[in-house]
Amino acid sequence: MGNRAIKNQEIDIKERRILSEKEIKLITRNWVRTLNIQLGWINDLDKIVAKYVLEAIRSVRFSSDGRKIVSVALNKTVQIWDVALRKQIQIFEGHTDLVFTAEFSPDGRHVVSCSMDKTIRLWDLKSGIELKRFKGHTDWIFDVHFSPNSKHIVSSSSDKTIRLWDVDSGDEIQIFVGHSDTIYNVQFASDGQMIVSSSADQTIGLWNVRSGERYKELKGHSGPVTQAIFSPDCKMVVSCSHDMTIRIWDIQLGKELKILYGHFDAVNEVKYFSDGQTILSCSIDKTIRLWNVKTGDEIQTLEGHSGPVRSVDISPDDNTVASGSWDCTIRLWR
Repeated sequence: MGNRAIKNQEIDIKERRILSEKEIKLITRNWVRTLNIQLGWINDLDKIVAKYVLEAIRSVRFSSDGRKIVSVALNKTVQIWDVALRKQIQIFEGHTDLVFTAEFSPDGRHVVSCSMDKTIRLWDLKSGIELKRFKGHTDWIFDVHFSPNSKHIVSSSSDKTIRLWDVDSGDEIQIFVGHSDTIYNVQFASDGQMIVSSSADQTIGLWNVRSGERYKELKGHSGPVTQAIFSPDCKMVVSCSHDMTIRIWDIQLGKELKILYGHFDAVNEVKYFSDGQTILSCSIDKTIRLWNVKTGDEIQTLEGHSGPVRSVDISPDDNTVASGSWDCTIRLWR
């Protein structure tokens, strides 16, 4: 995986309004065609397969089987896409303000979403019905994440708290306090015993799930930390920041191991490939980059988006990368 190369074979579907008609641009690899047809997603056979107004994309996440993607755009809905068909198959409505993040539960039964409306909502994936609404945060909720066993949810907010929730009961179990500014991102370790958080206060927090204690604070970034995630073996954390860097940390030592330079604007998200040897990142600089963990070298730059890349994810089999951008497209890279 350390020498992994991804070919630029993206699916780029962009929709925008033109007076009373709708213009859809389909870019499949290097083929561009403009079609004055009714608004909708189209595939490479020019067939309209779903109707939906696609806006600037904020978040994209694969399902555990890699067959679906959940996305949120700059609106109040959550969208589900079929990867093979490249079309929208469901839309969840209920939030009363912009949705920031959504993800599938590991068991494949649910989707969870969080919003500026200060609520977390649990959805039944099959029916699209809202099952539960979690309330407690007093400001915007930026991130939400399932535990590995799908029984708990962790969330982060502008209210400077992290909260742990029971999925079945909807009860708030724990409040984690320690950051001094907005918490952008939060994630469970693969064993469900640790949580990592990233904040506008320029720090990364490592937390004990059971006690709620922050047992390590990682400092080094010179700007807001937009995301921090565990390595697959939970021995390291990788983080990214408005300071345009990606940093790799040793958890046990609480020490910064490497700084990865290459992006020339804020880095929005980072992800590990499953072997832990390669990192994926995306940035406001409109690029996606792959990095060798051992050397810190950049392996490849993926270019094609015409706007800031807000979100990336990797399919469970490591064969596909999904990216979402403010250029109003979701792209698949193989």
